[in-house]
Amino acid sequence: MAKRTTLTLEDDVMSLVRGEARRTGQSVKSVVNDALRVGLNHGSSQTPRTFTVAAKDLGLRPGIDLDDIAGLIENLEGPQHR
Repeated sequence: MAKRTTLTLEDDVMSLVRGEARRTGQSVKSVVNDALRVGLNHGSSQTPRTFTVAAKDLGLRPGIDLDDIAGLIENLEGPQHR
């Protein structure tokens, strides 16, 4: 069942639609429907690519002692941290 609607197409898009209609001998309506079907079906069938992060051991900077919390805070925030 066809539904009637109004679309506002930008000039460059309408130009492409008209060109495709002339090239294929189809109506503007058919070109728009086909383009929407292809575009909407294309997005739903794609699986998103997995994003992976490669972990890298950076180690500790020389002079950092994880057992000395007060020293760590002073090193990060300066001597006036209190």
